[in-house]
Amino acid sequence: MIHSKTEVTVRYAETDMMGIVYHANYLTWFEIGRTEMFKQIGMPYRRLEAEGYRVPVLEVTAKFLRPAVYDDVLTILTTLRERPLLRIRFDYEVRRGEELLATGVSSHAFIDTQGRPVRPPAWAVARLREFFKEGA
Repeated sequence: MIHSKTEVTVRYAETDMMGIVYHANYLTWFEIGRTEMFKQIGMPYRRLEAEGYRVPVLEVTAKFLRPAVYDDVLTILTTLRERPLLRIRFDYEVRRGEELLATGVSSHAFIDTQGRPVRPPAWAVARLREFFKEGA
């Protein structure tokens, strides 16, 4: 299992007329969480894309528990529970301190530039294998 933490500060533009974060912004924060996780584990999206791989969203869900507001400092907790093959699933928590504000899940596929499903590159598989060793 891989865990990652990323902080964001709510910008004024991310709030609605009620003064709370507009729900679609959580999807952007999920993206920030997963791209930062990939960087942190040595699998930057930039390298995947340069080598002809894409990792599009297949499905995303979010559950909103408490509102975030302008200037809140939030922590995006991103978790990869299983070693991916063709598909990869991320779990998210958005927190303000210890307070859980939202949860989410996104599923993705590895594809080539023509949109065909492919396995991740060998270097990425090796990198992920380090985090998902048997018995670890």
